[in-house]
Amino acid sequence: MGRTTTAVAAGGAKLASVGGGGSCGMAGRRVNVNVGVLGHIDSGKTALVRALSTTASTAAFDKQPQSRERGITLDLGFSCFSVPLPARLLSALPAPPAAPEAGPEPSEPQLQFTLVDCPGHASLIRTIIGAQIIDLMMLVIDVTKGMQTQSAECLVIGQISCQRLVVVLNKIDLLAEGKRQAAIDKMTRKMQKTLENTKFQGAPIIPVAAKPGGPEAPETEAPQGISELIELLTSQISIPTRDPSGPFLMSVDHCFSIKGQGTVMTGTILSGSISLGDSVEIPTLKVVKKVKSMQMFHMPVTTAMQGDRLGICVTQFDPKLLERGLVCAPESLHIIHAALISVEKIPYFRGPLQTKSKFHITVGHETVMGRLMFFSPAPDSFDHEPVLDTFDFSREYLFQEQYLCKDLAPAATDSGLTNEKTGQATEGHCPRQQWALVEFEKPVTCPQLCLVIGSRLDADIHANMCRLAFHGVLLHGLEDQNYAESLLPRLRVYKLKHKHGLVERVIDDYNVICRSLFKKETNIQLFVGLKVHLSTGELGVIDSAFGQSGKSKIHIPGGLSPESKKILMPTVKKRSRTGQGEMAKQKEEVERPEPAHHVTLSLSFKRYVFDTQKRMVQYP
Repeated sequence: MGRTTTAVAAGGAKLASVGGGGSCGMAGRRVNVNVGVLGHIDSGKTALVRALSTTASTAAFDKQPQSRERGITLDLGFSCFSVPLPARLLSALPAPPAAPEAGPEPSEPQLQFTLVDCPGHASLIRTIIGAQIIDLMMLVIDVTKGMQTQSAECLVIGQISCQRLVVVLNKIDLLAEGKRQAAIDKMTRKMQKTLENTKFQGAPIIPVAAKPGGPEAPETEAPQGISELIELLTSQISIPTRDPSGPFLMSVDHCFSIKGQGTVMTGTILSGSISLGDSVEIPTLKVVKKVKSMQMFHMPVTTAMQGDRLGICVTQFDPKLLERGLVCAPESLHIIHAALISVEKIPYFRGPLQTKSKFHITVGHETVMGRLMFFSPAPDSFDHEPVLDTFDFSREYLFQEQYLCKDLAPAATDSGLTNEKTGQATEGHCPRQQWALVEFEKPVTCPQLCLVIGSRLDADIHANMCRLAFHGVLLHGLEDQNYAESLLPRLRVYKLKHKHGLVERVIDDYNVICRSLFKKETNIQLFVGLKVHLSTGELGVIDSAFGQSGKSKIHIPGGLSPESKKILMPTVKKRSRTGQGEMAKQKEEVERPEPAHHVTLSLSFKRYVFDTQKRMVQYP
């Protein structure tokens, strides 16, 4: 299949940018889609991108000095190539505009692939997580090594962030020619097995040699399998509906200056649209600038919308102030100090997700440390349909010591309630949706409903383990720095508490004294009025404290049953001390032996985590 070649700007004299977005965008008759190129370090990603590309962007092909020095991709590199738009996609194209935009659009509709060369270096995996711009993923595997730690993590990222996958078995030129096909077939079967338990089951797998002979080989060595790969990629593409409405939001991945023109910010439009002359805000700096010019891969445009990769030029702005981040319509984004997120554990992560633990939290282009508190629906709502786009403050939620998952779900207990130690529901199954309160160590700027990923990036990079722990959606950002006082009291997360005590003695048919229900230092007044259940079946109400040792007086409105009285008030035995006359009679004493069976009391109540008055509420 032939490729349309677009010239590369020389010496950076033009405004450079790239095209394609959170899925794909359109500029005139050019349909644009992003392909993320991910894989383990040294799997040949950059060489593959170079072999595919005809137009290089400002960031492509390891141009950064540190990248050249270390021989790895240090940042997201972008480049593109175009092919004639397949006939099956022509019907999805909008009608051509009456007056074409500035810049040379191709005469026949084009399908433009924007290639995102993502770093595979372990310590830089956060760069990939923050990209949020991948529609189709190429997972590049060194055919001589197979799946490696970072390629497994890239596969996890793909499952979270995109719907389609193509596996590229690279470096087939390193296989002995006589055994090459057998080795390719064996690795293909291994990869098919790996993908079986993912949403990419049955994804196409293709062998290539992006740079035969390795990095030092002469350029005259032609890549192998590239034409077939382009055909495969073209067959995998579909065109989703793009939405230009909503506030403009762009994820910026590079910022640089061009002498005589201004500062260029290149990135992906995540929502809304933009036109020449519009004002944009850099929210982290509270700076507003007017758009002077715009381009997509060196082609001037006057408008762009969600899904497009774009370069915008502004004046009087120091590019060093914004390496990467978000640019938006003025006053449409806010800085948040904490967030309520939906949570889904990544099954490959070993170990529990525990409340109060810290993770690297990636939102947009920012990765900061955050402390988590997990919570679930109330036990009777475990099977409710998940709600993925809002957070309901009117509902009540159950505090959890850790994220509930099948391997941690406890078996049912006699009480049918909740394990007080872990807060886990004891129904033997997990809720369909869970949430977390994330408190950031430093403020972040991000939109609502953006992707959130939690990871342990400080884990040993040489260990054979997945460092990505969970993912979710940011449902509500907490903008007030004093959110603990202003907003958290609205969050109705409760802990279920269960206390047990013993009936020590009976005062009369309607009142008993209880011990061991409370500690000596407990303020029993907080519990007055709460109901308790006696093991003999009666329902009691906590009436008051009794003495100073933690005992309490329990009132039984319906009175003790005859059977309970037999247990609690056994036959009174009198004993006299013989040989001591009248004095002995005065010292006669009543013995109340311990009943054959203890009568216990149980108290169940809710305590709301963020209730400033620390009230106890009856449960159920």
